[in-house]
Amino acid sequence: MVEGVVLEKRLGSLPVIADFCRRIDIAGIIDGLCPVRDIAFATHGQVIEVLIANRLTNPSAMAGVVDWARAWAVPEVYGIAASALGDDRLGRALDAVAEHTDTIVGTVGAAAIDAFGIDVTRLHWDMTSISLFGAYADNDPDYPQPGWGHPKDRRPDLKQIQAGIAVSADGAVPVFHQVYDGGAGEIAQVVDAMHALQELAATPGFLMVGDSKLISYGNLTAMTDARVRFLAPLAAARVPAGLFAGIDPAATVTVDYIAARDINKPAAKRCAYRVTEDVMRLAGPRKTDRVHQVRRILVHSSANQHAAQAARQLKLGKARADLDTLTRTAGTRYHPDINAVTAKAAQISKKRRVGAYLHTTVTVDPDTGKPVFTWHFDQNTIDAEAATDGWYALLTNLNPADADAAEVLRRYKGQNTVEQRYSTIKGPLAVAPMFLQTNRRITALITVICLALLIFSLIEREVRRRLAEQDQTDMAGFYAFDNRAVRPTGRLILQALHDLRLIPAHHQQPPKIPQPGWLQAQLLALLEVDPTRPRWL
Repeated sequence: MVEGVVLEKRLGSLPVIADFCRRIDIAGIIDGLCPVRDIAFATHGQVIEVLIANRLTNPSAMAGVVDWARAWAVPEVYGIAASALGDDRLGRALDAVAEHTDTIVGTVGAAAIDAFGIDVTRLHWDMTSISLFGAYADNDPDYPQPGWGHPKDRRPDLKQIQAGIAVSADGAVPVFHQVYDGGAGEIAQVVDAMHALQELAATPGFLMVGDSKLISYGNLTAMTDARVRFLAPLAAARVPAGLFAGIDPAATVTVDYIAARDINKPAAKRCAYRVTEDVMRLAGPRKTDRVHQVRRILVHSSANQHAAQAARQLKLGKARADLDTLTRTAGTRYHPDINAVTAKAAQISKKRRVGAYLHTTVTVDPDTGKPVFTWHFDQNTIDAEAATDGWYALLTNLNPADADAAEVLRRYKGQNTVEQRYSTIKGPLAVAPMFLQTNRRITALITVICLALLIFSLIEREVRRRLAEQDQTDMAGFYAFDNRAVRPTGRLILQALHDLRLIPAHHQQPPKIPQPGWLQAQLLALLEVDPTRPRWL
């Protein structure tokens, strides 16, 4: 081996990532908004594309990008020397991008929709939080502010920033994202997101699907005035008392829908759905406000019913054990008087969440003077609660002629794709609590992460679409010593391509890529990427 000569580098999925970035011209869009001097070693767009590739192949802190670029074929694929990717250069690229995030997000999203023919007539919207290390006492007021909130990763000790993404029903592609203050309320962000999605979709009456935060009087008014169709669940706290218990099962209709988790289960073990509908009136805070009348789809899920029953039995069982113990220990040194027994009973009621049907009595034994504790559950209250098990409500302004109650439920069922994409951000893209110098760079880095998620999702969608053209849904070979066929996911695809290698150019010999394996060759063919003719040739 000659000193300083690298005999082999990891190529992995870099040609695929670079090709998909090229198809929607991410570098060109960024460079058009953030130009650099002609003498620069790399443009801001090139640097951002490299950061996207890093997130999708081997997520690193910015200080580790140089080492990653040296080990991988980054210079060969992107034409950028690894030494030009120091954390200072990356920081300057993030600073430049931060000034144009809204334009970049909208332009890249529109380019992806056009280049890949994505149907955006239905978009699923949701928000999540990203925790931050650091105090962030001095922030740029022009960018979202880190703050305290309700973190989804259960780190209340850390400040957070929030992000919202809109995912297409077609392939679960995140075509839009936005960064928000750490303490921003989700309800208040809906209208601005709606206008942005309306412009992006450029489709009259597109359907915006969200969670219960989508529903407020102000949001409903704005969506109605903008002629945007919406679909979201009604928060449990806003369901009128007795609504579900009063539903006549004979008036419900069985829905022809099979959840993805039930496809391989026997019919008897699959979740069954039943629906009916009525009208709900939503009044504004003032008497002069108009009253909205919207369709309310009442849905019963057998899986939700069984889960609620199991959860209730579990908490009742634990409460019984605690209450029986208190019955035995009342009057002992553990609970010597009425006050101690009463306090312990209240603690059990709160901890086990059985206050709605728990009745307790604390008396004094006239012979011993010691407290006596008795209790029972109100079976009528338990039965009344059980009658509502499995029910939930959806609100929508979809025309019944376009979507009956069953179709409304089927369209809502795509909402879980947003959560799946958020799990990708915190899984394959490895977004852990982050630390950057400024909130300006935080905003830009989240944009980079969401662009990486866009490429990740497009790769997955393209493989599945090409398979569907061949009347296939599954592929074999993703698991070692296991030849079962599975539906390819973005994560499995990138893992399968991870071992592709490149022999760099030396001794006047051009760079060479060893023959890909069978599965790798199949994936590259489906993606229409030829690794032997990457960008630098």
